[in-house]
Amino acid sequence: MPKMSAGLLAYKMPAQDRLEVLLVHPGGPFWKNKDSHAWSVPKGEYRNGDEPEREADREFTEELGQPAPKGPRLELGSVHQSGGKWVRVWAVEVDDISVEDIQSNSFEMEWPPKSGRNVRFPEVDRAEWMTIPQARDRLVKGQVEFLDRLLDALDRRA
Repeated sequence: MPKMSAGLLAYKMPAQDRLEVLLVHPGGPFWKNKDSHAWSVPKGEYRNGDEPEREADREFTEELGQPAPKGPRLELGSVHQSGGKWVRVWAVEVDDISVEDIQSNSFEMEWPPKSGRNVRFPEVDRAEWMTIPQARDRLVKGQVEFLDRLLDALDRRA
């Protein structure tokens, strides 16, 4: 069975005709010096039988250290990433979420490789509000489709 992830894409409109989305940058040594196409929707894996939207909320809280935003959700569907994982995302409008003091959960891995030393890294090392053009340049390519789906959903609501 393919791996499945669920995520929550927070968005805000701080000025008329200016949409911003909240993205996260993965922690750990592999992503340390990567920025272009390295950011992600806050998301995480879930198992078959789990409720995906509930898992999206849980992952948001774990990665940002803040409760998942409440409010009406826009289901943006699923995309199949190049690594084989299916990612399902919901969008939710917020007034604002601080990205200054995120408190992400962490993971442990051997670092440097073959050193025998286990080191803890934050799952997310930073979060940032981005305009849609900025997000297109920085979001992992397999998730860019969610930006278009969000724009389409907001156009249909207007």
